[in-house]
Amino acid sequence: MTVMIYPPALLFILSASSCSTQQVISFQNDIDPILSEKCLRCHKPPDGIGYIRTGLDMETYDTLMKGTIFGTVIVPGDSKRSVINKLTEGRAGELMKMPHGDANKLTMDEIKLLQLWVNQGALNN
Repeated sequence: MTVMIYPPALLFILSASSCSTQQVISFQNDIDPILSEKCLRCHKPPDGIGYIRTGLDMETYDTLMKGTIFGTVIVPGDSKRSVINKLTEGRAGELMKMPHGDANKLTMDEIKLLQLWVNQGALNN
């Protein structure tokens, strides 16, 4: 059995090249359809209960990025600190997990897309 030992510089190049092939997530094509299907029922003015309670309007990119009456929900480039990711992933606790109810629950693929989009800078692309 042969064990390959690579110098650290080569490992960095190999890992960087795999990152460059990562899919670019589009707000319009990937994220907005998820928000429209799973979130707008509650986060659409004027009557959505999530909008009434928090002021979070998820109808457009601009209103989403404004956040809530409590502050921003997205930290571009950082899904670990972004409230939207904490809530959709259930990291804030089961009672706070968004969206509420099993019928609208995000799939693991949708959660991953949201993470990648935020980590890629939460661009309006």
